[in-house]
Amino acid sequence: MPITQTTKLGGTAADVTVGRIAHGLMMMTWIPTPVPDPQCFASIKAGIDALPTGTKMYLNSGEFYAMDMKTGNLEMLARFYAQYPSYADKSFLSVKGGINAQIRGPDNSEAALRRSVDNILRALGPNKKLDLFQPSRIDRNVPVEDMMKTLVALVKEGKFAHIGLSETKAATLRKAHAIYPITAVEIEVSPFSYGEEQRKVIETAAELGIAVIAYSPLGRGILSKKIKTAADLEAGDIRLRFSRFKDGNLEGNLPIVDALEELAKAKGITVAQLCIAWVAAQGTRVIPLPGSSKASRTLENLEAGEVVLDADEVKALSDIVAKYGVKGDRGYGTTDEQAHYWG
Repeated sequence: MPITQTTKLGGTAADVTVGRIAHGLMMMTWIPTPVPDPQCFASIKAGIDALPTGTKMYLNSGEFYAMDMKTGNLEMLARFYAQYPSYADKSFLSVKGGINAQIRGPDNSEAALRRSVDNILRALGPNKKLDLFQPSRIDRNVPVEDMMKTLVALVKEGKFAHIGLSETKAATLRKAHAIYPITAVEIEVSPFSYGEEQRKVIETAAELGIAVIAYSPLGRGILSKKIKTAADLEAGDIRLRFSRFKDGNLEGNLPIVDALEELAKAKGITVAQLCIAWVAAQGTRVIPLPGSSKASRTLENLEAGEVVLDADEVKALSDIVAKYGVKGDRGYGTTDEQAHYWG
C-alpha cells in the first residue's frame, strides 16, 4: 500500500512535514536482549523509504533507553547514521532526557538538563543533529519558567532546534508555550489510555498549534495481539512492572482485543492498524507513535495512517472498550509511581 498521508509539526517546526505515523525506537534496546543492528537498521530504513518525497520520519529515542539506563539507543542510532548518512535529513529526531537514573525520576534543573543534552549529543555523534529535545517528565521541584529558560538557552546555543514536552498537563503545556513555542507534546494515548487529561492536552495542543505525539497506541503491545500472557515477554522486560501486565490484568484485557479484532476484520485491516487509526482520528496533528523493530511491522504501522475511520467506527471502538472495561492502570499501580506521570 503506498504511503501518502502526512501532517505538520507545531511551534518552531510548523513548516516541517512528517509522516502521519511516527516510529518509536525504545524497544530496540530497552529490553534484556537488544535487537541486532541489521534488524534495527532495516526497520528504520523501511519506514523512511516508504514516505513521500520531502516528508521526514519522526523518530523517537531516549537518553536512557537501555536496561542500564544509559545511551544504548542513541549509540545504535549513531551507528545507523554513520552507515546511512543520507538518512539524517530524511528523519526528524526527538530525544527524551532529564532523568536521574539513581532515583528513576525527573531532574529539570539547569545543570541536569545541560548535562543530559551534552550526553545525548556525545552519544549521537556527528552524523545527525538533535532536532528536538524534551524533558521526559515534568520535575515538580523546578518551576516551569526555570525549565523553559534553560531549554530556550540551549536552543539559542545551537544544541538542538526545537523544544518538546512529555507527560504534561494541559495547564503546564499552556504555561510553557506562552514562554516559547512548543513543537510537540508527547503523551500516552490508546483505546486503553484515553482519559480526561489526555483529552485536555489534545484540545489545548490543537488550540495552540502544537503536535501531539501519542505514544503506546497499542497499549505497550497488548492491542497488537502479539502478547497474550506474561510468558510472551522475556524475563526482565520492563513491561512486566506495569499494572496491566500483572495479576491477571493482561488476560483480563484480551476480550477487548478479541472484540476489536472483529471490528478490524470488517474493515479489512489488522487490530493494530485499527487502534493506530483510532488514535490518529483524535486530531489532525495527533501523531501515533508505535514502536517497531521489524521492517514488516514498521510498514504495517505506517499503513494505518492511510486508514480512515468514520465517526461511527470511532464510536464503535470506544464502546467496545467501555463495555469490557480496562483492567489495570497505565502505571505501576501505586499512587507514588502514578505521581511521576503528569506534571
